[in-house]
Amino acid sequence: MGLGMDGEALRGAGSGEGGTKVVTRWRSGLVWFLRLLSVFWLAKGLLAWAVIFGVGSQAQPPFEARLLTYQAIIVYFAVIDLVAAVGLWLTSTWGGVLWLLATLSQLLLSFFFPRIIPLTPWLVAFYIGLIALYFLVTWAAESEAE
Repeated sequence: MGLGMDGEALRGAGSGEGGTKVVTRWRSGLVWFLRLLSVFWLAKGLLAWAVIFGVGSQAQPPFEARLLTYQAIIVYFAVIDLVAAVGLWLTSTWGGVLWLLATLSQLLLSFFFPRIIPLTPWLVAFYIGLIALYFLVTWAAESEAE
């Protein structure tokens, strides 16, 4: 699930003549997909930190006056989203695993706590589509390497 910790996708899967590395099409696509996903998740993590610091939300009560459940969920996503974004940018396996954990956590928490984490059906479908696309591109990149 994902690429090895050695950054194999960035150097290429196979060796050509003279020891030059060749980046394959699906591996290159996987790197671009992970980097794009990383940018989105970095923004998502920074938005969680904006909620904690009260940036741009004068209509909402201060973060420390909110429910403890709300505070715990926001802090969880503020940390895990940024760490997952770094792992995705590095194209490491742990980045993909953390991203899946963050995404599935958001889907499950929005189901159990819809007032704290409201997700529209379109956003749920988008997350599920991203997960399916992640598995599809990862599978294609790993199959191409063989």
